[in-house]
Amino acid sequence: MSEHQPLFTNITHTCNRLAVLIPCKDESLTIGNVVNQFRQELPDAKIYVYDNLSTDDTVSQAKKAGAIVRYEPQPGKGNVVRRMFADVEADIYILVDGDNTYEIEAISFLISKLTSEQLDMVVGARHSTITDKQAYRLGHRSGNIFLTGVVKLLFGAKLKDMLSGYRIFSRRFVKSFPAFSSGFEIETELTIHTLELKIPFIEEYTVYGSRPPGSESKLKTLTDGWRVLGTAILLFKEVKPFFFFSIISSILGMLSIMIGFPLITTYLSTGLVPRLPTAILTVAIMLLAFLSFTCGLILDSVARGRLEVKRMAYLSHSKMSYE
Repeated sequence: MSEHQPLFTNITHTCNRLAVLIPCKDESLTIGNVVNQFRQELPDAKIYVYDNLSTDDTVSQAKKAGAIVRYEPQPGKGNVVRRMFADVEADIYILVDGDNTYEIEAISFLISKLTSEQLDMVVGARHSTITDKQAYRLGHRSGNIFLTGVVKLLFGAKLKDMLSGYRIFSRRFVKSFPAFSSGFEIETELTIHTLELKIPFIEEYTVYGSRPPGSESKLKTLTDGWRVLGTAILLFKEVKPFFFFSIISSILGMLSIMIGFPLITTYLSTGLVPRLPTAILTVAIMLLAFLSFTCGLILDSVARGRLEVKRMAYLSHSKMSYE
């Protein structure tokens, strides 16, 4: 039994509905065990398995374990999460992968943190045991550290595991989350949405285990890593456009000065402009720099308006009372 278990006290009696959301594709070897463990830990919870074009017997195994099975025909984890958040009605949502790698025994502790500290998200940050270092592969771990560091740099946040798929949410968070991502970038979007709106959340370390023999990860380190990085940069542009375009403006401005400096010195000493095409290029680059800066100013006002709308949507859902 997990060391977290004693901290859980009667959560299923203090809130109305618990929903476990499990996006799945080809997880027939593990989904039954995941559903059974959640049923043991949270007997009053409704467990939803959303099948995403599985080619094995994931659906039959989930039904056999007693889960409510639904389908999402659009491929990609982000599409599944968006569908789950829209369809399922609950007070507390538990999002977890169906590969049986996350510490389900810690769920009571994580829920108790959400309720006792009046939070809207609790992240189960992954931590491999000394005897199971292969569970969290070096490539995935290194990529996660790099991408988490990028988001830290861009948004100034202290994060442990930005890409964890083990999260607990309040209803207010779920029903106000826009969810635009289609694939594994969904965790990045969840994190940046939280940082942008300054939604209260914490990260708690949980044990991350190995997949059973025969079970393969759907995550492609390089391909999905680039997509996650691209999503982080795109969201950075959307959230902080003035900062983003100011960086571009500064780079263009410095480039223009570097190219044009010899021309300026020549003109000051001789009164001549010997390389007219270079002078035109210099002026064009500087105009682009000013244009980029102006775009940043305009889009910053737009972003502030969008932020107000998101914040109002978030506040429009009443805060659950867990007392």
